[in-house]
Amino acid sequence: MDPELAADAIYAGDSPLTAREAEVLELAADGAPIAGIAARAALSPGTVRDYLSSVASKLGAGNRHTAVRLARQPGWV
Repeated sequence: MDPELAADAIYAGDSPLTAREAEVLELAADGAPIAGIAARAALSPGTVRDYLSSVASKLGAGNRHTAVRLARQPGWV
């Protein structure tokens, strides 16, 4: 394994996010509206809201922008 990749994996730690939550959060990172995220992820807007709500709850974030920042610090997204 590439030493840099291994170091990144160790630094990142275990993410509390599911793969789909991380994917939706990454799509939300550029400030896209719910409808845009839903279209890109092939999900309904309600499902996107559910994922983002779950992410915010897991990370203790008040909004998705804070959730993105918190998830990027340890390398989860």
